[in-house]
Amino acid sequence: MSANHSKTKKKSSIGFVEGVRRSRPLYLLMLPSIIIFALFTYYPMYGIVIAFKNFTPADGIMGSSWAGLKYFKQYFNSYQFGLTIKNTIIISLYTIAVTFPLPVIMGLLVNQMKAQKFKKFFQVSTYLPHFISTVAKLVGVLGFKLPNLMGSAKAFPHIYVWSEAWQHVGWDSILYIATLSSVDPTLYEAATMDGANKWHKMIHIDVPALLPTATIMFIMRMGSVMSVGFEKVYLLQNTLNSTSSEIISTYVYKMGLVSSQYSLSAAIGLFNNIINLILLLAVNFISSKMSDTSLI
Repeated sequence: MSANHSKTKKKSSIGFVEGVRRSRPLYLLMLPSIIIFALFTYYPMYGIVIAFKNFTPADGIMGSSWAGLKYFKQYFNSYQFGLTIKNTIIISLYTIAVTFPLPVIMGLLVNQMKAQKFKKFFQVSTYLPHFISTVAKLVGVLGFKLPNLMGSAKAFPHIYVWSEAWQHVGWDSILYIATLSSVDPTLYEAATMDGANKWHKMIHIDVPALLPTATIMFIMRMGSVMSVGFEKVYLLQNTLNSTSSEIISTYVYKMGLVSSQYSLSAAIGLFNNIINLILLLAVNFISSKMSDTSLI
């Protein structure tokens, strides 16, 4: 048995080497991406150890003393733990609830448009906010005087989510429009001959065509539930709305770069990433059991 096992193992290794040799141009094409990932994604991972040490720049990562789970406990026992978790989850789930279905709906609507000039105008006008938001400019030009919404803690989640929708829904719909453009036209012709109207075609042809893509995008979105965008929240944040705008990423920034509590900042970031990984794997597992669509 051992001899057969070794022979099988040897054959598989030879087959792998032969496969690499035959596909050498493709592997060479992948090499720059592999190098970039190794240098900027995997190599810095050794810095995770900071979360378990009393890190000081003078001693360095390896020279700093071990602290164990000290900084994780410090975060869990702090007042900011419940606040940052609550705000992150509320803003993230609210964002997904609004910005995930809207691009799908927009893709379905654009696919139904027959007037090509209007279709192009509609697409371009909805893509533009992705590059530059004109909300503030339009409000100023039209002379509207708005209340101090940025000073309201209750208004912050709505401002963040709906400005996200304004900026990114049109751009995110490109993926779904491209998916629908690959649907076989004969399916629509056959449906027309069977007496189906536009609504029937949308429900029985377009929606099933979008489901695999939408499922993958949803899994990826759920894998970043605890990672609300830092830049936008930090720019919109002030002392008046901090009770609803203080999220994990802004707190990590303040602890790490503002307060120089590097170990605490690393511990919070590691905890955040572990939760994201668990959510990603859980949603992906559920999707694989409920349908044939999953990341792995």
